[in-house]
Amino acid sequence: MKPSKILAIKNMVCARCIRVVKEELQQLGYSIEQIELGKVVLKEELSTDQWSIIQKVMQQNGFEVIESQQAQLVESVKTLIIEHIHHKQEKPSSVNFSEFLAQRTGSNYFNLSKLFSSLEGITIEKYIILQKIERVKELLIYGEKNLSEIAFELDYSSVSHLSGQFKKVTGLSPTAFLKLTGPRRKSLDDIQ
Repeated sequence: MKPSKILAIKNMVCARCIRVVKEELQQLGYSIEQIELGKVVLKEELSTDQWSIIQKVMQQNGFEVIESQQAQLVESVKTLIIEHIHHKQEKPSSVNFSEFLAQRTGSNYFNLSKLFSSLEGITIEKYIILQKIERVKELLIYGEKNLSEIAFELDYSSVSHLSGQFKKVTGLSPTAFLKLTGPRRKSLDDIQ
């Protein structure tokens, strides 16, 4: 591990994750220049020993510091997808997801797709679908929007397209899902 002040962190998927990572790094005595989903920029370079300590602390909190550039690229794709689907970070409507990901990562989409599949075991498209279905579950549970509004928000062509994809992934219709008792959602970092 070469010294660095930039950490790529896997499983950092929400504002609470940012807070936990920030608090843990501050407790270790590090000053943070910038922090966002999946990435922390420290004010100081880390030695190998410091990196090992941070890796251990992050693992104790369900995170992982990523070393390889390939894994960092895949994690940045996952973060872009999560930000768009769950945190409403907009992409231009005229740009499809493959173009958006290629532009934001500065990588050729074909190569990005191959790398993602080899490291994650699923395609980018399947990952997007799984994230969308988790968002649909969340919105259904909140009960603030009907299926038409949810379909529109998540860029489905129709309610029947959303319902069909939902049933294919979960084995249930959206209506049957709402009747379930017990845990119904997955943690965003467990989706694969």
